[in-house]
Amino acid sequence: MKDDAVILIAEDDAGHFALVRKNLWRSCVYNDILHFRDGQEILDFLFERESSFELSSETPYLILLDIRMPKVDGLEVLKQIKNSPRHSHIPVIMLTTTDDPVEVERCYDSGCSFYIVKPANYTEFMATVENLGQFLSLSNLTVPSDV
Repeated sequence: MKDDAVILIAEDDAGHFALVRKNLWRSCVYNDILHFRDGQEILDFLFERESSFELSSETPYLILLDIRMPKVDGLEVLKQIKNSPRHSHIPVIMLTTTDDPVEVERCYDSGCSFYIVKPANYTEFMATVENLGQFLSLSNLTVPSDV
């Protein structure tokens, strides 16, 4: 993935966020990473409401999105992104502990690009994120910018 793409991680668990960021870096993903602690924060950023980060229409974004978050859950965030003509092109990877098949299907029906279950086991969690990092570090992987 090109270095100019910014990875947006919506994750309410600070420990999970730190592990994801660390293992992406270990997998040679050196893109900028922005952390959002709940669904409302990432929506505020994307829809240019009150946010501590600044959205750029020239920057390609990729979203890693947890489902169970305070204020606005990940499924609702996904729906709002995919229903927005301005943001529907942004790839969204669900990265969550929720492995309920009904929830997985709802996310794919709502437009997620991939659904990855975070294992409860620490070693398996680390391996899963490292595999994601290896995928994201592929040199030919492109992330669409604003169209």
